[in-house]
Amino acid sequence: MPPEKTAAPHEGLVRRLRATYEVIVREAAKFGIVGGVAFVVNTGTFNLLRFAGPDGIGVLHAKPLTANVIGVVISTVVAWLGNRLWTFRHRRRASAPRELLLFAVMNAGGLAISLACLGFTYYVLDLRGPVATNVSANVVGLVLGTLFRWWAYRRFVFTTELAQEGWDAEPGDLPPSRAAQVDDVRGGQARPGSPAAR
Repeated sequence: MPPEKTAAPHEGLVRRLRATYEVIVREAAKFGIVGGVAFVVNTGTFNLLRFAGPDGIGVLHAKPLTANVIGVVISTVVAWLGNRLWTFRHRRRASAPRELLLFAVMNAGGLAISLACLGFTYYVLDLRGPVATNVSANVVGLVLGTLFRWWAYRRFVFTTELAQEGWDAEPGDLPPSRAAQVDDVRGGQARPGSPAAR
């Protein structure tokens, strides 16, 4: 009689690593799409305020930092909604105001990085044209700020695994092993507030 096969001890670890990788890849893809929309909003607002006007002079032409702050604030709201409702919907906090506050604080860190790049270009290097200011604020500053935000959102903002509670996770957001855990937690019950639960 052939000996029974036993699962290698490392198989569980490999499954967990694969599941974690799948979640990170999905989150990164969604984060990139939301970030792209926020980038368009930010860049569009910045350029409208600086260059949309007679002879290419906008209402904030001589105040690039102010224009950048306004663009970042508007795009921050767009990014928070996109990340809360789509990218990290299985990790979001129950308290939206507290989450938005933390999100804004982490975005302030990203904004500081962007402003440092823009301020250095504009005031130290004395490069004040559209190309120089856009490269410093919306390329270099954006890349560094985005890396900081990605880390900060996962570390400080969207930290609550709603999938552990088993009610708010969508099946497509979870790897198979995680979906099985959600099914165990739900125990066949309908999500509170859903039509089936009434």
